[in-house]
Amino acid sequence: MTKYLMLKHYRGAPVPEGFVPMDQWTPEEVSAHMQYMSDFATKLQETGEFVDAQALSPEGTFVAYGGEGKPPVTDGPFPETKDLIAGWMAIDVDSYERAVELAGELSAAPGKGGKPIHEWLELRPFLEAPPTVTD
Repeated sequence: MTKYLMLKHYRGAPVPEGFVPMDQWTPEEVSAHMQYMSDFATKLQETGEFVDAQALSPEGTFVAYGGEGKPPVTDGPFPETKDLIAGWMAIDVDSYERAVELAGELSAAPGKGGKPIHEWLELRPFLEAPPTVTD
């Protein structure tokens, strides 16, 4: 089994034709979308393919080591210009093909008017072993 991360983006991913941002949906449309996500996770729990899922706030800050005896350096948040991750779902599947199949299904979550949003998801495998360095 290989673990994959399916990343949902606030911005930065390709925009599907006719896409309407969630902040322009009705409360019922948001609820239907969230129910789809919950039902999808439940189905994967039943097949043993679900690892975890979380939604993330659009606010955030980059932090880096500031140097010996100095406080950390922060950058942001600048959500108007940075690529933001909206949330993620981790899955544990038998093959890359199964990961692609599940990402495609998750991409069909309903949006405005109950129609599938055809959202682009970033699919990334977990690194299973540290990379080896050779001379």
